[in-house]
Amino acid sequence: MAIYLTKESKVLVQGMTGAEGMKHTRRMLAAGTDVVGGVNPRKAGRTVEFDERAVPVFGSVREGVERTGADVTVVFVPPAFAKAAVVEAADAGIGLAVVITEGIPVHDSVAFTAYARTRGTRIIGPNCPGVITPGQSNAGIIPPDITKSGRIGLVSKSGTLTYQLMYELRDIGFSTCVGIGGDPVVGTSHTDCLAAFQDDPDTELVVLIGEIGGDAEERAAAYIRDHVTKPVVGYIAGFTAPEGRTMGHAGAIVSGSSGTAQAKRDALEAAGVRVGSTPAETARHVAAALGREARYGAVV
Repeated sequence: MAIYLTKESKVLVQGMTGAEGMKHTRRMLAAGTDVVGGVNPRKAGRTVEFDERAVPVFGSVREGVERTGADVTVVFVPPAFAKAAVVEAADAGIGLAVVITEGIPVHDSVAFTAYARTRGTRIIGPNCPGVITPGQSNAGIIPPDITKSGRIGLVSKSGTLTYQLMYELRDIGFSTCVGIGGDPVVGTSHTDCLAAFQDDPDTELVVLIGEIGGDAEERAAAYIRDHVTKPVVGYIAGFTAPEGRTMGHAGAIVSGSSGTAQAKRDALEAAGVRVGSTPAETARHVAAALGREARYGAVV
């Protein structure tokens, strides 16, 4: 099993015929993802040839759903059109929308995440690397060849740190890795993923990657304390970030004592989470929790 994305998932790509859409559709297909179509009203009826298969282009998400049974969409459209794209997907009955686009205005993100919720559509992102269930399906831009299938669940604000921890723990492997995005407003939270991993019988341990800004990690810590029985290992990025400056993601800003890396670490450790000081140390904590210390070395 896995969370959110499996080998049975049928994926549409909104913006498939653009440069980024084409590049990553090819990579998704190579990873075994069942990409059943693209969406571009101006190129409807065409077929795009990839190495693995020919993929049809539909004029709307609804047409794509009706013709293929798609239940997932990956959104590569420009920021100005992202809100309309997500609303269209939600209206078409898509269950999971992975919004890769960065630079979306916050008020648009607020609007489309709220609307999608009313339609039963889960949003991953925006400004995220996507979701991968290794060996089954890959919806987004996560490199599929840096890890293997296993029993670790991963939820992360940071795309780069998602990739690094996947690589660090490649010998153990992952059930599903979810990059939730680092914008101030995201459709799926750490807590949402923790709940899903808790219920997934094939996930033995969860890695949670956070960063400065907001209180998502503190809320996740409270949820772990009250509801999660599986071991959780954490890493928080941003200990050296200066106060009041946005660092990388739009949501990564510290104001006074709110949203600091230390506050997040303290909250997680109080909930029983082992928190690494570096990605490598985080990987060693995971190995220790799973009885794999010999491969990764002792935690210092």
